[in-house]
Amino acid sequence: MPGLRGLSVSEFRAAPTASPDNEKGVAVAFEDEADRDAFLQRLETDFAPRRFTNAADAFDTVKAYVLERTGA
Repeated sequence: MPGLRGLSVSEFRAAPTASPDNEKGVAVAFEDEADRDAFLQRLETDFAPRRFTNAADAFDTVKAYVLERTGA
């Protein structure tokens, strides 16, 4: 996903990749940059006020959120 600005929750980041790894993360494809940017904005809005007690909780929560909303 060229031009992905990035989002971090705890130590996790949204990042473009040519080789998705669904074991250590979650990969999502978007129709275009506008769809991607809108999704990142929703993530930022939903997760900005949240705090996690550990990295595993943050990872599982964000991964589930992404899968539920993208049907990935």
